[in-house]
Amino acid sequence: MIARRLLGALAIAAAAATLVGCNEKPATTAQPKEIAFSILSAENEASMGPLWQPLLDDMSAQIGVKVKPYFATNYTSLIEAMRFKQIQVGWFSALPALDAVNRADGEVLGRVIDAGGEETYTSVIIARKGSGITLDKLLACGKKYTFGLGDPQSTSGTLAPMAYLFTPKGIEPSKCFKTVRSASHQSNAFSVANGVLDAATNNSVGIVFFRREQPALADKLETIWTSPPLPESSIVARKDLDPAIKEKLRQFFLTYGTGTGPTADKQRAVLKGLAYGGFRPADNSYLDPIREMQAAEALAEARHGGDPGKIAAAQAAYDKIHAAAAQKRAKEPDV
Repeated sequence: MIARRLLGALAIAAAAATLVGCNEKPATTAQPKEIAFSILSAENEASMGPLWQPLLDDMSAQIGVKVKPYFATNYTSLIEAMRFKQIQVGWFSALPALDAVNRADGEVLGRVIDAGGEETYTSVIIARKGSGITLDKLLACGKKYTFGLGDPQSTSGTLAPMAYLFTPKGIEPSKCFKTVRSASHQSNAFSVANGVLDAATNNSVGIVFFRREQPALADKLETIWTSPPLPESSIVARKDLDPAIKEKLRQFFLTYGTGTGPTADKQRAVLKGLAYGGFRPADNSYLDPIREMQAAEALAEARHGGDPGKIAAAQAAYDKIHAAAAQKRAKEPDV
């Protein structure tokens, strides 16, 4: 009798467990009905929107989800938009991409190569042709010249010239120049060409776009400083985006403009309009050079301040980042 009762209790328990198991559903990430794609453009929406829309249309068709563009007037706005889930994926230049990874739960899906196949670009300083302004004269300071930096979150407009030029020489732009203002690459190019600013930062890609849209004004510009190579832009997506959609996005970029035939030719024409040659695989470590620049700038600022404790901390942080990046480079095969 006891045995029969025990077996009956076990059977009831097993049936109950089966019912519970049947009612449980595996945790899944809901597929979005629409994706917002941020375009971190240094130019205005009116000029860049038509260049990006064909690529977004192709993206929508391939991943099976409508992709809409999301423009903003500055880099910080787009990073915050990703942080608060207003956008799910986007094109970011290197420094904002790192901020999106650090602050907006982002991850790198791939990187851009330019129309010539280059995987890097450069920051530049431009002056009006014929003005007689040279880099030596500019760095002499004395509050003689007006100067334009880029957006504070811009890799080429602010971080690179500070890390590679001004900070190593102990120069603070606000103390060096008559006035300093921050604006987009396009605005800075207009200002220098029209004599509103004496000199300003820009980048090699921005100059290509400016020459294409304003050839007469571009002829009035000359480059007086060029940075070391910088990581090109990258595609960043939120980590919590549906994994299947994320993988479709990755494959879309890695295959876009490749192969032969009318479709591939059309895609390459779209890329040409953006001054791109295509996309390559990348992960968050692609942004290590930006981490190194930030650490180098922090170390230089600490040394300038003279506090031994801050110098030691900045040196340790730089050594750690530099060693990790050097180790990664050593493992990469020669191309």
